[in-house]
Amino acid sequence: MSSPPNVSDVSGVTPDGAAWLASAGPAPRGARTLWGERPDAPVVLPCGVVFDVVSVPAIFGRRMLDRLWEEGPGSGPVAEYRGRLLLFGAVGTAQRLPALLRWEEWGAHGSRTDGVPPLLCHGAGDAVTVPAPAGPARPDAGSPARWLVAPDSRSPWLPGPEVLLWAAVRAARAAVRISIFPPADRDANVYDVSRRR
Repeated sequence: MSSPPNVSDVSGVTPDGAAWLASAGPAPRGARTLWGERPDAPVVLPCGVVFDVVSVPAIFGRRMLDRLWEEGPGSGPVAEYRGRLLLFGAVGTAQRLPALLRWEEWGAHGSRTDGVPPLLCHGAGDAVTVPAPAGPARPDAGSPARWLVAPDSRSPWLPGPEVLLWAAVRAARAAVRISIFPPADRDANVYDVSRRR
């Protein structure tokens, strides 16, 4: 099993990883040129071309990431942007994952996932801000975007909707205590059957 990535290394985007990111945009050479001149510049890239993105609140996203690396197959690239984790998934994930979440009754009142945050799915027609390949110019500047798991190849492995659903359900179960026993009825009469004659 793979060990978790070093989440403190935000500058691990390789040249091949940067080329993969740039290939999502309408002008890959333009993005690579921008990064050549300003390697600390974040860029907005369209989804649905080479990746889809599932955006979740940072704390819940960390739980999902932990599940993916500790119990599952690992993750694809993962970025943090303004308090949310962006989990890069296979193209088509944004279209399929919402149906799987509805099937799981994700976030429905009274369900086992009541109270867990919604997962925002970005696919064809959407765009996301991705961190710069080199990380922020000054790490202490508090940049709103950084890599947690940086892309490192021209064709990184990307989890599909089933893998991301699995991680979300596992993270929700860890965050929300689920009991198979109904809560005790405080108004119920209790009889001591040991005193039967």
